[in-house]
Amino acid sequence: MLSAGLWDKSPHSVRGCSSHQAIRKAGRFVQTLPVLIWPSTVLLAAFALAGCSARAARSAESRSLPPARAAAIGESARTFVRTVAHDVTQEGPLAWLKFFDKGPGFFMAVNGQLAFPNAAAAEEGTQNFARTINHIELTWGDDLRVDPLTDELAVVAASWREILVDKAGYRIEETGYFTGLAECRDGRWRFRDAHWSAPISPRSAR
Repeated sequence: MLSAGLWDKSPHSVRGCSSHQAIRKAGRFVQTLPVLIWPSTVLLAAFALAGCSARAARSAESRSLPPARAAAIGESARTFVRTVAHDVTQEGPLAWLKFFDKGPGFFMAVNGQLAFPNAAAAEEGTQNFARTINHIELTWGDDLRVDPLTDELAVVAASWREILVDKAGYRIEETGYFTGLAECRDGRWRFRDAHWSAPISPRSAR
């Protein structure tokens, strides 16, 4: 790119000098270029950092909640999460459909893979899964965490333990960790997205 730029800007001067002189001129220009660019780069970085910090400060101020309000939202979200485990255990897998958001933004991932890309897929998958299960028991750990973001949104996270018994009587017990974004709309909490993870055995070296 530098060579093309020199030829385009001064073709006559390049013809009038030797290739050695042209190389020396180009070398001096390349040596000077970092000195010219460095102050501009620092200045631009400073402006960008200042702008980012200002936006972050404004964003933090706009979404900060009074402590009392944050505590109330946190407790409400905790109650919601406990209700999820209770209803799923009592009513079976189909109870999950009450707690998944019906909007187009819903998705669910399991162990790093997208299980349900939207609400329609979640409904179909849950119904199919329910046909194979005789009993399900979901329990959250004592480490349940809630991070209220706004009046309507909260991040929830907890370890979990699940016992499944299929139609053939086969029993499976699993444990892992759950995170999700819960939204309160029309007086009801629902999950906008969810991610389940379970420990996996390390791969043996080959």
